[in-house]
Amino acid sequence: MDIWTEIKITVPVTFASTANAIANMCVPYGIYTEDYSDLEQGARDIAHIDLIDEELLQKDRDHAIIHIYISPKENPAEAISFLTERLTSENIPFSLDQDSCNQEDWINNWKQYFKPIPVGNKLLIHPVWEEKAESCDRIVMELEPGIAFGSGTHETTKLCLCALEDYIFPGCTMLDVGCGSGILSIASLLLGASHATGVDIDPLAVKTASQNGMLNKIADNRLTLLHGDLTDKVSGTFDVIAANIVADAILSLSANIRQFMKKDSVYLVSGIIDTRADEVQAALENFGLKKIRREEDNGWVLMAFMQK
Repeated sequence: MDIWTEIKITVPVTFASTANAIANMCVPYGIYTEDYSDLEQGARDIAHIDLIDEELLQKDRDHAIIHIYISPKENPAEAISFLTERLTSENIPFSLDQDSCNQEDWINNWKQYFKPIPVGNKLLIHPVWEEKAESCDRIVMELEPGIAFGSGTHETTKLCLCALEDYIFPGCTMLDVGCGSGILSIASLLLGASHATGVDIDPLAVKTASQNGMLNKIADNRLTLLHGDLTDKVSGTFDVIAANIVADAILSLSANIRQFMKKDSVYLVSGIIDTRADEVQAALENFGLKKIRREEDNGWVLMAFMQK
């Protein structure tokens, strides 16, 4: 069984968002955060309960713990060095702990922190291992993220899901570049798209997305999943294109994205740290696109573009 390295970063809750952004630069998967600062409010708003387990009430409310898992194929010392340098440069007080764990253990471990979560005005993301939650007339998406990026809890994914509510229309087609768990593709179909195409460079992500499609009873002819690098295996044009990936990949993808866009297509880009948003916007405008929307959440930016 593969032995992974777990790195735990403890920071004051006021620095949790920035530390999360730094942690997400290390790995595109296997990251979760323990933050109990709004435990009572979250229990009422999301779980609709007032009675909270005594063990949870004893948790530290002043600090967040960010868990990162490093593959046995990677060098954890590099991640620790990077984290130390970036956290120090941002003047974030922190402590780092390192341990070993089995892959199966950490996959199951983070699940206890992933609860049903309402997103936007229409969707409820529901982990398959949780008891059925009250939907409150929302569209329920069943999700088993595995270790593929995309559980709906991260700001970049939430920004995309909220934007999709505004741009997906009945019968439209959608392209999801860097589909991860398939959350954006499947959300688009549940919101009314007739067909979605998801592509990811990680074969495990493609497998996970396929399984999530089946969990949500998506017909095979409505969801196409491709294993490839960005759009190298994609053909055709789409009404909505989403790329929830890192800034450098967005820059590479966007140089030729117009060939996949219809006249009135909307192109959503997310996963962009706020310090690089202006750079990304300028590059996409040079590629013949115009910005029609910008949203920000905890230092992460989503932008929407159309053709000029």
